[in-house]
Amino acid sequence: RSVGIYFYGIIAMQKILVTGGAGFIGSNLCEALLGEGHEVRCLDNFATGKIENLLPLLQQYPERFRLIVGDIRNPEDCRRAVEGMEYVLHEAALGSVPRSVNDPATTNEVNISGFLNMLIASRDAGIRRFVYAASSSTYGNSESLPKVEEIIGRPLSPYAVTKYVNELYADVFARTYGMETIGLRYFNVFGRRQDPFGAYAAVIPLFVKQLMRHESPVINGDGEYSRDFTYIDNVVQMNMLALTTQNPEAVNQVYNTAFGERTTLNELVEYLKEFLSEYDAEIAGVEILHGPNRVGDIPHSLACIDKAKRLLGYKPCYSMRDGLREAVKWYWENI
Repeated sequence: RSVGIYFYGIIAMQKILVTGGAGFIGSNLCEALLGEGHEVRCLDNFATGKIENLLPLLQQYPERFRLIVGDIRNPEDCRRAVEGMEYVLHEAALGSVPRSVNDPATTNEVNISGFLNMLIASRDAGIRRFVYAASSSTYGNSESLPKVEEIIGRPLSPYAVTKYVNELYADVFARTYGMETIGLRYFNVFGRRQDPFGAYAAVIPLFVKQLMRHESPVINGDGEYSRDFTYIDNVVQMNMLALTTQNPEAVNQVYNTAFGERTTLNELVEYLKEFLSEYDAEIAGVEILHGPNRVGDIPHSLACIDKAKRLLGYKPCYSMRDGLREAVKWYWENI
């Protein structure tokens, strides 16, 4: 599963910091970068990340992979993490709309104050390029489909507010201090290492876990809400392209990071039952339940990825179904 073909822009070994590198997306980025021969440093406080995601990498790449246990809310930890680095992939954040609704203050501290700390530390350290995880939640109540980067609505949750503020700060730092920044608006990313446990598990790993236990998944609403579910390897490709692009027009931009197709929650569950029943036939008969809609949820999400294709050369390799089959296989073998 090499992503080497995507990382053609950087040939020599580079020094790259991945914040939140013990998390689902961050650990996949660390793995890809190390596989390409780069020196990688991870900053994580393990609030949501897991040391299990990093142990194989620490063992396999003892000379090129270093872990710093620290918090982006602490400016000194940020300074220590960027020291001697050349690039930053900023993945550290508190995700989850429901979590932000329940605890907006902590979401704000991590996602806004922590983001600003990392920008300042990166500016002061002379980081060449700062690539950060933005979010499709920024589109808020905009009803236009597909979502194009230049048209957004009003945020519908504290989490969405924080991710929009990230984009504003990155733009200001680019204009004011001459930094190179690129934001990637992730659309419902899924795949290996996404945690199915915990109060704020994302829908795909949560449903996989429940179906494997023959428990009935509960779909919020009638199940006709739709999402642009995006497999992790497409997201890794986008990060690599953002890191390496030599196109001056591509820098200091924000990009949708998605596959460009939407799937309803009802369709999602049927796909999961189809793929999981290949391992356990009884899963095909598990009943699906429906509950109320979730506060802060948008009805439909679909990305236009033309800008990423045009400026970055993005070519997503995994459709939703192809990625889901890979993810199901991983979950079956690992949980």
